[in-house]
Amino acid sequence: MNQKESQTEDHIKETLTIPEVIVIKELAEKMNLPVTEVIAELMKNGIMSSMNESIDFETAGIIAEDLGFTVKKGEVEEIQEAKVKILEDTLEKDQRQSENRPPVVVVMGHVDHGKTKLLDAIRETKIAEKEAGGITQSIGAYQIENKGKLITLIDTPGHEAFSAMRSRGARVADLAILVVAADDGVQPQTKEAYEIIKKARLPFLVAINKIDKPEANVEKVKKELSEIGIVPEDWGGKIIFSEISAKQKTGISELIDMVLLVAEMEKKNIVANYQREAMGTIIESHIDKGAGPQATALIQTGTLRLADYIVVGDIHGKVKAMKDWKGELVKNAEPSKPVQILGLKEAPNVGDILYVTKDRTEIKSLVKKHRLHSLQKKMDQQTAQKKTDDAQEKKEKKTVFNIVLKTDTFGSQEAICESLDKLQHPEVQVVITSKGLGNITEKDIIQSDSTHSSLVGFNVVLTPQAQEIQKDRQVEIKIFTIIYELIDYIKEELEKILSPEIILVDLGKIEILALFKMEKEYQIIGGKVSEGKVENNVLTKIIRKGEEIGKGKIVQLQSEKKNVKEVLKDSECGLKVKTDTAIQAGDVLAVYKEEQKNRKLEF
Repeated sequence: MNQKESQTEDHIKETLTIPEVIVIKELAEKMNLPVTEVIAELMKNGIMSSMNESIDFETAGIIAEDLGFTVKKGEVEEIQEAKVKILEDTLEKDQRQSENRPPVVVVMGHVDHGKTKLLDAIRETKIAEKEAGGITQSIGAYQIENKGKLITLIDTPGHEAFSAMRSRGARVADLAILVVAADDGVQPQTKEAYEIIKKARLPFLVAINKIDKPEANVEKVKKELSEIGIVPEDWGGKIIFSEISAKQKTGISELIDMVLLVAEMEKKNIVANYQREAMGTIIESHIDKGAGPQATALIQTGTLRLADYIVVGDIHGKVKAMKDWKGELVKNAEPSKPVQILGLKEAPNVGDILYVTKDRTEIKSLVKKHRLHSLQKKMDQQTAQKKTDDAQEKKEKKTVFNIVLKTDTFGSQEAICESLDKLQHPEVQVVITSKGLGNITEKDIIQSDSTHSSLVGFNVVLTPQAQEIQKDRQVEIKIFTIIYELIDYIKEELEKILSPEIILVDLGKIEILALFKMEKEYQIIGGKVSEGKVENNVLTKIIRKGEEIGKGKIVQLQSEKKNVKEVLKDSECGLKVKTDTAIQAGDVLAVYKEEQKNRKLEF
């Protein structure tokens, strides 16, 4: 037996899991065979390829089986989850050769319960004034120093649209502050935030805010929190509660002392290896008109330095500049430090894992691998979407409202898209024909015009070129700074295209006294209004001996041989009725009209 036969024989029973798309070199590695052997097998099947080219599952399956392997199609690999796992494993390994780092604290809670004002009070800045409509529009990370110790704070937006962003925020944090208003108590986002905290297994404490308000009822809030499993220490539980007023800066120092106390209790887990290459998570991303793609990263282990080569998803670049949360240029970013990075080729996705690589040749391989996995995922999504579309075509088609969406950041774009996905209705739907980051350009105007889409912007403006071209195009443009107002606008537009509810309004009854003339589809009759009134151009049911025998429409109404709009009770009249039913003397016409009532969407 030659070497090839022996090698193949050894793998006959081995099953390979092959994705939708795979690089030939990777297929050879999976089979532990020389890549030349795989290429030769492809050539036997009439396929000329190089080792860096990609083939689909069917082709890879045939080749693998020819070489003595059985194959199965793997589920879509979530490359992002894999990278998160790598980061988690790295952090776990670093615990054995690490030193303590500043704790990362995520501030969570219901909209308008005072999260950003709490951070404002902590930092003694005016960041809170930048909130629009009571909602922080993107995740921000900041550092403070208290009694010689640094603390990193992450502010998560309060609107329910940001649940995915909040989940990401919780993943990068060491502990949480759950803010609850003393005058409002437990609300939907309070419960949602608590679920995220539990899922992330985060140590946390509760800050009962707005204790200065006359309506404040701390005991009531404690009772409501206890009912969902958050029991304060003074009620026999284990959760630290702090009573504060962010507005009056009451209890803030005590709250931070409690944060440091909890951090001290968890210090064995709040560590990092300062010496290794940096790894972290993207917590915000946008495109600056002047500076280009920018991303805010929270470094979780290692130290990020100027000129480091970094990979984020399928995007790479060289760190050209870094700014801290105060906007000051820095040369290094140590663990727990949030920094804004310039140097990426594109704006990455919020939640993507950032890591440094010293091997520049490795970058292209890593990026290519990520893009292949992304392609696989996209192909599977397209297949699933086509099945959904095919199924939908068999049903009555939905009326759609098309939009082109432009936003300032990936975070807000993701939040808006997530909210729009929830607007599911059997008759109408919103379709995003295109989406992107940055200000509205002439390309967006043309795209909206060609796809008959409304152009919806969030925290963006029109470029001068877009303003010029808008004059010649009939494109509706709506720009918002508050997410729930944008969502409300979409709901209103969907309601406009929703077919109205038809309401039948009974008008009266006519006793038929005589039939004067029958034409092909019309009958001229005489009658007397016995109930209510009769109007011209309304509908009628034809009743005989108490049962409906047909329907019709009054197309002409006369009183005393004159055309009239209506005839009242106890008056005689002549009528011309369009109907297929033969009307007889003694029949009754139950007269009614249809009125349309605009419907409201319920999701």
